[in-house]
Amino acid sequence: ADVHKRGMKLVLDGVFNHMGRNAPKFQDALKNPQSPWRDWFAIGPQFEGGARVWTGYQNLPELNLENPAVRHYLYGSADSVVRGYLRDGADGWRLDTAFELGHRYLRERTDAAHQQTPGSLVVGEIANYPGEWLQSMDAVMNFALRHVVLGVANGELSAATGARMTDRMIRDAGIEPMLKSWMVIDNHDIPRIANQFPDVARRRLVQTLQFTLPGAPNVYYGAEVGMTGGPDPENRGPMRWDLMKADNPELIWMKQLIALRKTHRALRVGDFRLVESERLFAFERYTDRALETVVVLANPADQAVTERVMVANAHLMDDTPMVDVLNPAGKEIGTIGSGFITVTVPPGTALVLQPKERNLGGYSRYKRVK
Repeated sequence: ADVHKRGMKLVLDGVFNHMGRNAPKFQDALKNPQSPWRDWFAIGPQFEGGARVWTGYQNLPELNLENPAVRHYLYGSADSVVRGYLRDGADGWRLDTAFELGHRYLRERTDAAHQQTPGSLVVGEIANYPGEWLQSMDAVMNFALRHVVLGVANGELSAATGARMTDRMIRDAGIEPMLKSWMVIDNHDIPRIANQFPDVARRRLVQTLQFTLPGAPNVYYGAEVGMTGGPDPENRGPMRWDLMKADNPELIWMKQLIALRKTHRALRVGDFRLVESERLFAFERYTDRALETVVVLANPADQAVTERVMVANAHLMDDTPMVDVLNPAGKEIGTIGSGFITVTVPPGTALVLQPKERNLGGYSRYKRVK
């Protein structure tokens, strides 16, 4: 209730594929062939350790989801785990190792959540290409898009190739599921972003894309203040509250990105379209209102790029100025002419541009176009 009073929502982390080896249900099932829990697991001499376990870890026996009683307990009944916590006020579930549940049971589990609480979120930890998984739940932790962004930022992918891959991913999945999916750069399984990109400019390029590509930016605790942490367990270190200072440049930058997303509707709910470019990671976020359009031009190279790009938005009127709303905010970069604009993007930088209607003494080129 206190979380909701603060305008926040609570998404629980649920592990529905396996449990701990010391769980009473599993211990009884393992030792007693007549146990009522025996069929909750895959038990037999063909398994090392006596039961099927997750990825070979003997302390994590897998649940037998093919058993209706297990599904009933997890999400089928009114008092199931999924429904019970939603009834008590939770707003959604993040599913650990969601790919392990398979499409059928994921869809059943998602439907159960929506029946209990319409609008509740079901997001899956899916390391795979998103594709069809987004037909089984609301959203994924978008590791595939993370790989594209990091590949572009560190030079493993050309900017144009990364843009095409992103476009393919969104077309395959659909824009709505992509908007709900979590845009992840680092987490408890991945070295922190400050370790992945020690160079501040390169790190900020990545974070700009994290906040402007379709999806919900998922900021790992401490990233907002510049916490470091290498491979597990270093990346799970306690929060550095000593870094939470108003003059911390990382915190100032993160607040700037958050304000950017809150201010520009297209970044929250807008569709995605490539901006035609050879050397830039370039795309457009657009809505039904032309002047809400946001154009992102990212240059991962070590040299400035000057290029004439095509913004295929038919409702951007000729001679409309495009201003950088991020760095420095309000600076005019150029004007749209027949869908084209010539820009110079500094090295390791992303420009975030928005059209700004000219003051023409009461006249508007947009008077009959939203």
